[in-house]
Amino acid sequence: MACVALAALLAAPLGATAQAAKDALVVGMPVEPTGLDPTIAAPVSIGQVTWQNIYQGLTRISRAGKVEPQLARSWTISPDGLTYTFALQPGVTFHDGVPFDAAVAKFALDRARGATSSNPQKQFVEAIDSTEAPDAATLVVKLKRPVSDLLYRLGMPAAVMVAPASAEANRTSPVGTGPFRFKAWAKGDRVELERFDAYWDKAHPARLAHATFRFLPDAQAQAAALRAGDVDAFPEFSAPEIYTAFQADKAFRTVVGNTELKMIAGMNNARKPFDDVRVRRALMMAVDRKALVEGAWSGFGTPIGSQYTPNDPGFVDTTAVLPYDPAKAKALLAEAGYPKGFAFTLKTPQMAYLSRSAEVLQAMLADVGVTVKIEPTEFPAKWVQEVFKDKAYDMTIMTHAEPLDIDIFARENYYFNYANPKFVETYKAAAAATDLAERTKLIGAAQRLLAEDVPALFLFVMPKLGVWNAKVEGLWESEPVPSNDLTGVRWAE
Repeated sequence: MACVALAALLAAPLGATAQAAKDALVVGMPVEPTGLDPTIAAPVSIGQVTWQNIYQGLTRISRAGKVEPQLARSWTISPDGLTYTFALQPGVTFHDGVPFDAAVAKFALDRARGATSSNPQKQFVEAIDSTEAPDAATLVVKLKRPVSDLLYRLGMPAAVMVAPASAEANRTSPVGTGPFRFKAWAKGDRVELERFDAYWDKAHPARLAHATFRFLPDAQAQAAALRAGDVDAFPEFSAPEIYTAFQADKAFRTVVGNTELKMIAGMNNARKPFDDVRVRRALMMAVDRKALVEGAWSGFGTPIGSQYTPNDPGFVDTTAVLPYDPAKAKALLAEAGYPKGFAFTLKTPQMAYLSRSAEVLQAMLADVGVTVKIEPTEFPAKWVQEVFKDKAYDMTIMTHAEPLDIDIFARENYYFNYANPKFVETYKAAAAATDLAERTKLIGAAQRLLAEDVPALFLFVMPKLGVWNAKVEGLWESEPVPSNDLTGVRWAE
């Protein structure tokens, strides 16, 4: 009988045995990260694998979009808003056993704001004048000027805590304080994590023993992997046109959540004819945002008029500033010296949703006499080099996923080549405002300035179209921060 039982066990599919354990999860993602350290590079896919799973910050952003304590258990702020004193969690260690303390926190913030730092949020930590570690459990941060959303920024992926000994290797072998530790990265295929049993937060341990992120850029492959059970969850499903088929299948749970994914078509404002605000306004008025959402994303999405989303505090709907009006668009083009339109190249990262959006945009601009040549551009390497670094482009289409990132239009040397002193002044005043009503007023004014000046074509906010096995519990339904926080995820009994 023992031999029969053993034979039956050996004959059982490996997948069935693994699923019976209910302690492993495979999460699908459309984009593979370029590295695994969100403190040195901008792509949001880095944080979607590592934030809250491997790395943690002084604060964290909850699934409701609120600031919460994390490695800092509490803090006080001086009346002038220039000194933050953080009381740190006791007994925290990194995955390699190194203790987390104030000296480590000081190192992480000083590294992020250092002269050679490539931190994507460097402009915010640049406001830090000094950091002090008076004792192991206390970190003091002194600012050059008030930063109204500093605690929020410290909870984002770019502000996670890293240790001196492991920081340089984090890009490929990440070491953090989170509930999972890094196991392996098979480039082009997957990243594997395993539960960290010495995790400091005993009240919120990882429920999963193993987590795997698989990278499947093709939407049909995503759907096939879900149906075959090769992937348990796709939090950002890339094919809205077949999403409804999953909605009708009781084996899956489907959610339509909020994100910070702002679809925009960035223009090189230093190049003709995009240096003329009349041309930029004409192009914006040639775009029917609602029809674009329908054609590019099957009606899932929210039109926007600036670099701000309805999730964000102080949001103002500016879509009516330059509404769809092809006749007026043609008149503006003629006034700017282009009565017969003009031609330009649209560099488009080779992701299905960006390609679809580019094609719809191409058709709309053709209606006002503007010829758009779509140039597929490999992402991230080629796009980052040609567009982000060299600024060798006319227009590009991209999703910006960082929360509250309206500041990118105030940054020097950003890829839009946009310079508006009035906007910079308004944004800086909003960023420094400690009074909520004043900040709300100023951030609204900043949104209206962008809607009027159109440094980019502001199109729509993408929804989170999530599809996962109906027995999976705890995944975030919305994304106030681009993430796949697996801390509380488990299989239903």
